[in-house]
Amino acid sequence: MKKLFGTAVCGILLFALTPSVRGAGTPEEAKELVAEAIAFYKTNGREKALAEFSKPKGQFVKGDLYIFVYDPNGTIIAHGGDAKLVGQDFTNFQDPDGKYFAREFIKIGPEGGWVDYKWMNYLTKTVEPKMAYVQRIDDVIIGCGAYK
Repeated sequence: MKKLFGTAVCGILLFALTPSVRGAGTPEEAKELVAEAIAFYKTNGREKALAEFSKPKGQFVKGDLYIFVYDPNGTIIAHGGDAKLVGQDFTNFQDPDGKYFAREFIKIGPEGGWVDYKWMNYLTKTVEPKMAYVQRIDDVIIGCGAYK
């Protein structure tokens, strides 16, 4: 009976820690969300897209995945995780390890690329390692990150 109970508890814990159950998105899902956001941007235009990307319960927020957008100078112009960041220049902002991650975002072109940094996970309320896929389209840099 104890063995059965122990097996059940392990199964429950394994299920509870599975990323999809915790709301944790994968790097592949982050990249897919960026592609969806770019398609939405192309179809609906800049103004409508930025408004949609900044909705905390909009179509571009999925668990701990959300779209963020920077202008070419490093200012956040849309953010699905924290709308209070919109309008802030992040070129001189460092993560806890001293990394200027926004500077790396603005170097990436239309081919897209990955940037590693640390950021607050809005679901767990802790700073965690993150990898973001960012891609430039027109004069905006659209990104989404997955926590490691």
